[in-house]
Amino acid sequence: MEQKYCLEICTDSIISCQEAEKGGANRIELCANLFEGGTTPSAGTIQIAREVTSIPLNVLIRPRGGDFCYSDQEFEVIKQDIRVAKNLGADGVVIGILTPEGEIDIERTAALIQIARPLSITFHRAFDMVKDPIRSLEQLITLGVDRLLTSGQERTAFEGSELISKLVEVASGKIIVMPGGGITLRNIQRLKKETGAAEFHLTARKKISSTMQYRQNNVFMGGELRLPEYEHSIADAALITQVQSMLNQ
Repeated sequence: MEQKYCLEICTDSIISCQEAEKGGANRIELCANLFEGGTTPSAGTIQIAREVTSIPLNVLIRPRGGDFCYSDQEFEVIKQDIRVAKNLGADGVVIGILTPEGEIDIERTAALIQIARPLSITFHRAFDMVKDPIRSLEQLITLGVDRLLTSGQERTAFEGSELISKLVEVASGKIIVMPGGGITLRNIQRLKKETGAAEFHLTARKKISSTMQYRQNNVFMGGELRLPEYEHSIADAALITQVQSMLNQ
């Protein structure tokens, strides 16, 4: 059966990229710092991820966590990170810049698209912070953005399915609307039916224990809100295979 749907797996490590491909993902979004919602991965990570995987690789370009209104210096960092990702063999970049008024920063977005082409352009969940989603979608179409990642301006795509459905309708094939945020094996089929979307974005992760045998439990490398020092989350190939099967039923 010819596959009609696309599954993008969000990763923050080389092993997760490999697990994503092993599990049958159609595309990878490569990030760092998923705890902060994702930031730009290092050049080394992009290079090795490209070397060990063969499916399309889109790189998140986000210089920091927090809002999506960037200083002139941060904007220069974004432009340079796009050039680096492009030179290292990325198939696409994932960007998002807003004005202080909660609108798409059209001028800066256009400049980034020009630098990035011919790579694929995804506008990320900065979109979920805009005040007028329909107008913003139309602006992204005019800019020539290929894809929009959105949770429908809710905490999860499942909760935002009504708006996502409307965005898919307005998009009318001129831009791909890709739901992302809180998508699981349990809800992806229902989300597919309710939104009419053809691409879906999720992490599909599992926890693995650190290989460290000696463990120093009195020292922590992070701040007060701590992630476990001796546990990691990686993409789960078996789960991705299940999700892909469920999506394409």
